[in-house]
Amino acid sequence: MIVRSKAPLRLGLAGGGSDVSPYSDLYGGLILNATINLYTYCTIEETKDGLITINSYDAHCNKSYPLSSYLEINGEASLIKGVYNRVIINYGVKPRSFKITTFNDAPAGSGLGTSSSMVVCILKAFVEWLNLPLGDYEISRLAYEIERKDLKLSGGKQDQYAAAFGGFNYMEFLQNDLVIVNPLKIKRWIVDELEASMILYFTGVSRSSAAIIDQQKKRAASGNKVAIEAMHRIKQSAIDMKFALLKGDMVAFAKILGQAWEDKKKMADAITNPIIQEVFDIAMQVGAWGGKVSGAGGGGFIMLMVDPTRKKEVINTLNKLRGFVMPFQFTEGGAHGWKIYSTDKV
Repeated sequence: MIVRSKAPLRLGLAGGGSDVSPYSDLYGGLILNATINLYTYCTIEETKDGLITINSYDAHCNKSYPLSSYLEINGEASLIKGVYNRVIINYGVKPRSFKITTFNDAPAGSGLGTSSSMVVCILKAFVEWLNLPLGDYEISRLAYEIERKDLKLSGGKQDQYAAAFGGFNYMEFLQNDLVIVNPLKIKRWIVDELEASMILYFTGVSRSSAAIIDQQKKRAASGNKVAIEAMHRIKQSAIDMKFALLKGDMVAFAKILGQAWEDKKKMADAITNPIIQEVFDIAMQVGAWGGKVSGAGGGGFIMLMVDPTRKKEVINTLNKLRGFVMPFQFTEGGAHGWKIYSTDKV
C-alpha cells in the first residue's frame, strides 16, 4: 500500500508574530492568514526489507535506518524523524518497515511556513496510513509540539493550523497554547480582486527565521516598550484587515499591510535588509501601494499590493531584479491524504 498527503503553504497577511510566546501568553495573539496553491508533499510506501528509508529532497537526506521505535535526532531529516518518534510514543504503534519521501514547492526559508506545513503533511500521511484518531485541531497541536517542543525549532503557532485547516482564517492565540481557528467565508469576487491586486515576489534570499524570532521573543520577555507597542499595533492590524477583506476594500487592505510592515521592522534588527528595501523602493516607484514580507522577515517572499491595471508593469520591473515573481492563487482546502492499494509501478 502507498499513502500520499499534501498540505498548503500560507501567506501571513496580518498579526504575524503575535502568535509567538511569550507575547501570545502575556497579551494574546491574533492572526489573519490564507493558504495558497503551493504545497508540501509526502509519500509513505510499505516495504518488507526491515528498514526505515527516508528520502527528503529538501533536507538533502536519502538514508536507510534499521527498524526501530526511535530515530535519533541528529540534524538529518529532523522533521520526519520527529513525527515518527511522536507517532510511535503517543499511539503505541509497532514499528514497521517503510519508505517515506518528502518535498515541497517552495525553497526553505521562504516565509511561507514550509517547515510547519511539512510537519502537518507528514503527520497527515501517518494518520491516513495508521488510521490515527486525529482531526484538524489535534494534528495542528501535535505538529506544533513536535516542531517547537520536541525539535526546539523557534517559531509561532499559526503555520501548523493554517496548513491543517486551509483557506482564509482568523486565528486567536490564548494562554496555555489554546488556539481558536475562525474560518472566513470570503466572497468569490473579493478573492479574485485580491489575487488581481497582489504580487508574490521571491527576493532570491532564503533565511533562517530562528535568529529573528529569538530576538523578537527576547524583546517581548524583557518588556521592550517600543517592540511591545509595535506588536500591539500588529495584532490590531489583523482585526482591521479582516474587516477590509470582508468588505473587499483593497486600498485599505494595502495601507494596513504597509503599516504592519513598518511596525514589524521594530521587532528585530534583521527583519529587513538592503535587498528587501531595494525591492520595496523600486516597486513603490512603479505603482505598488504597499506590502510586507511574509513570515519572520529577513528574506523569502514579499507580498505587494498594486493597482491591477499596473500589475504587469510592476511584475516586469521586479523580474529584472535578482528574484522572481511567483504566480499563485488562494486555496480553500487544508492538508489531506489518500491511499493507493495498487503497487504496480511503471
